[in-house]
Amino acid sequence: MIHVLATITAKPGKRAELLEAFRAVLPQVHAEEGCLQYLPAIDTDHPISNASIGPDSYVVIETWTTREALAAHAATPHMAAFAARSKDLIANRVLHVLEST
Repeated sequence: MIHVLATITAKPGKRAELLEAFRAVLPQVHAEEGCLQYLPAIDTDHPISNASIGPDSYVVIETWTTREALAAHAATPHMAAFAARSKDLIANRVLHVLEST
């Protein structure tokens, strides 16, 4: 399995708007072949946490069956539309692509 941890940082004060755009594509992503998990997560106050992603960031947690499924996801029209809609809202993006061992 392929896992992606994508830390997305919105421009100051734009996280809610960016998450709204992100949530709009969730049904299409969840319907993609090979998508096992695709969801946004934000900081929560928990005693075991020793770091914060910050008020303008969220992490996308993804799990895909194969590398090919992830590549196909990246090439979908709805992700291209999301990229166009969100380009002026994003300050930074860090992607970690991992494989189960």
